[in-house]
Amino acid sequence: MNLRRRILRWFGRHPGATGYALLSPAIGWLVLFFLVPILVMLAYSAMRRGTYGGVEPTLTFEHYRRFFDPLYLAVLQRTLVWSAVTTVVCLLIGYPVAFVIARATRWRPLLLFLVVLPFWTSFLVRMFAMIFLLRDTGFINGVLLRLGLIDEPLTLLYTRGAVLLGLVYGFLPLMILPIYASLEKLDDSLLEAAEVLGARPVARFARVIWPLSLPGVVAGSLLVFIPALGSFVTSDLLGGAKQVMIGNLIQNQFTVSRNWPFGSAAAFVVMAIVLVAVLLYLRRRDARELLGCSARWLAGSSSSRPWCPCSSTRRW
Repeated sequence: MNLRRRILRWFGRHPGATGYALLSPAIGWLVLFFLVPILVMLAYSAMRRGTYGGVEPTLTFEHYRRFFDPLYLAVLQRTLVWSAVTTVVCLLIGYPVAFVIARATRWRPLLLFLVVLPFWTSFLVRMFAMIFLLRDTGFINGVLLRLGLIDEPLTLLYTRGAVLLGLVYGFLPLMILPIYASLEKLDDSLLEAAEVLGARPVARFARVIWPLSLPGVVAGSLLVFIPALGSFVTSDLLGGAKQVMIGNLIQNQFTVSRNWPFGSAAAFVVMAIVLVAVLLYLRRRDARELLGCSARWLAGSSSSRPWCPCSSTRRW
């Protein structure tokens, strides 16, 4: 009982410790199952490969130099381009869908259910379903042959288009949901005010809807681009041995080639590229917001200049 009183008294004297105590299980989980494996991979990337697999405790950076061979750089370039194309296509398809769901009232729960429904099935099962649709004797070729639109089956499987189609199909809900969350909070009075001021639909979208939905667009783009960059199941099943992505390269180093040091080095190089790209984008976005906020503040009158949200102090 005295120990309990001492603990409660100590937490009462240190209010900030309560938050850390509540976060400690999550922090411990992340440290044990995320940070520790990352550090182990970092150590492996600086070691030599063993004769029969595994690693030898010898410091070397040859695996990082090997990754910048033109062959592996071509694979990385292909992966970056495909991930960017997947993100753009998901944005072009997902934004109208999210807008319709956000504007729907009666059918909104059903539409959200249909968006989330694919997550009830394993990603691997969904990719196998794509195989049954795209193969020579699959559903698409069967329908086209029966309608007389083609004379022989089209080569849809094991192509670049099949990989991109699988990536878009797999990650499209990750683009729709964040954009929907941003559009659902949109105040209709802003659109009514823009309409009263004479703004046409295109101007209302460009001046009101799009800027307010940018947080959802950014979140959805990151949620699509990063998993697509590390995906290997889609290209392995739908692309075959012809369409290799960086995820396939890393996975093969750990399973088939048993070259754990090179696989770890390749994973860290990709991780560093993604991290730097995201940080540069976020920094550029913050600088753009600060510049726009400063321009709006300078445009105000000296007697009624608004408070700049980018600053921690009030300006007048």
